[in-house]
Amino acid sequence: MLKDKTIAFIGAGSMAEAMITGTIQADKLPSNQIIVTNHSNKERLQELTEKYGVRPVQREELPYHEIDFFILAMKPKGAADALRSIKNQVRPEQVVISVLAGITTQFMEEHLQEKQQVIRIMPNTSSMVQESATALTSGRHTKQENVEAIKDLLHCMGKVFVIKEEQMDLFTGIAGSGPAYFYYLMEHMESVGIQYGMAKEEVREIISQTVYGATKMVMEKGISPTILRENVTSPNGTTASGLKALADYNGGEAISQAIKHAAHRSEEISKELGDVNLNS
Repeated sequence: MLKDKTIAFIGAGSMAEAMITGTIQADKLPSNQIIVTNHSNKERLQELTEKYGVRPVQREELPYHEIDFFILAMKPKGAADALRSIKNQVRPEQVVISVLAGITTQFMEEHLQEKQQVIRIMPNTSSMVQESATALTSGRHTKQENVEAIKDLLHCMGKVFVIKEEQMDLFTGIAGSGPAYFYYLMEHMESVGIQYGMAKEEVREIISQTVYGATKMVMEKGISPTILRENVTSPNGTTASGLKALADYNGGEAISQAIKHAAHRSEEISKELGDVNLNS
C-alpha cells in the first residue's frame, strides 16, 4: 500500500528523524520517496540525507505534484504558517498530517482549502526502534483508504491506536510524553547505582533490562500491573520497603500529575494557537 507513495516531512527535528528511521528500518518505503524540508537549516537536511538517503528540499521547492502525504513535524507555533504556505498547493486527494501536540484536525481544516483531507497522529520517539505507541484520529473529509495507508506507515514504527479527537491530549500526556517519564526514572536509578559504586555502563544495562522485563511481563502475560506488583511484594520485604518509600514521597501522585500536566499543556497549546489565529 505504501510502496508507491511519497511522503514529505515539513520539519526535520527529532520526531521527524525517529519516524524516518522506523519507516526505513521496516523497509516499507524507499528512502528516495521520503522528502524532508525545514525552514532554513540546510546543515540539518544534509545530515539526514547522509544518514538515511532521504531527499532534502528547500521549502519553496517542494515538488507538490509528487507528494501523497505531507507530515507537519515542526514546532507547534510554526504550524499555522506552514499550513498557510502549502494551502494553495495541496490538492484534495493529498493528505496533510500533524504530529504536533495541540494541533487538532479542526485547526488544520481551518487553515487549508475546504474539504482538505487531514489526519492527526501522536507518535513518540520510540518510533526510532519501531516500538512507538502512536495515536491516530482523522478529519471530517479524510477517506478511509488514506487512514489505512497512514496506519500501515505507522505500524512500521510500533503499535497504532485509533482514538477520538477529544482523547488526543490525554494520549499525549500518557504516551507522547511518556518515554521521558521513564527516562527520568532511569536517570535517578542510575544515579543511585553510581553513588553506591556501580559502573555507569553496568548499572544502565541492569536498569534497562529491569524496565524491559517488567514491560514484557505486562504485555505478554496479560496480567494487570496491580496484580504483578502485589505478586512480587512480600510483607516486610525489600520491595515492600521500596514501595513504602515511593508512597511516602508521593511517587504515584507525581506520575499522575506528570500525565495531567502534559495533557493540560497540549490543551493550552491548542487554545493559544487558536487565539493567535483569531488575532492575526
